[in-house]
Amino acid sequence: MARGPRTPIPLDVPGPGRWLVQNSPADRVPSHGTRVYALEQSIDLTPVGEDGRSGAYTLRSFLRPEAPECFVGFGREIRAPIDGTVRAAHDGEPDHAAHRGIPSVRYMLTQRRRAVGGWLALAGNHVIIEADADIAGPGVFLALCHLQQSSLRVRAGQQVHRGEVLAQCGNSGNSTEPHVHLQAMDAADPTRARALPISFPGGLPHNDSVIDGE
Repeated sequence: MARGPRTPIPLDVPGPGRWLVQNSPADRVPSHGTRVYALEQSIDLTPVGEDGRSGAYTLRSFLRPEAPECFVGFGREIRAPIDGTVRAAHDGEPDHAAHRGIPSVRYMLTQRRRAVGGWLALAGNHVIIEADADIAGPGVFLALCHLQQSSLRVRAGQQVHRGEVLAQCGNSGNSTEPHVHLQAMDAADPTRARALPISFPGGLPHNDSVIDGE
């Protein structure tokens, strides 16, 4: 039997500070241009400073890859956006160089090669939380991806609560610069899950807007 439309899953902003919204399903679905791995309702949040920038942009930024440490968000706390139980916690993937300007074009041209590596190659270090049923209904799983190597503070089977620190923002997996990718789905395995809609306090933000975490 086909399922009807589902109420968006209510999430908190996944950490303190300011976050630039990118690839939002408020602007298009599928938000990332594909429906594989339950990506079509996902969103990217990039940490920015008070000036709205993720990092200083120089001639070097335009011409060459940069260390992730050059970005204000690298190492920012990533906190649980919902109450639930950790079903997967993967660490160990390296944080690679960030790409803007000409390097970003080159990086995008190799994306198909990374996609061949499957979910792990795209997500990098990640946490998947099964949301408490009394909050989001049964069968809701939230993935937070591109986490910093060796920063995870949780393990599979652990109960977590909104605002609890899960890890730090990194640049692992298929990521051009430090940010966190969030997606809700109806199974813990993204290869067989279907995407679910999400929302934040104030609604689902549009691309290029900036939202604030507590």
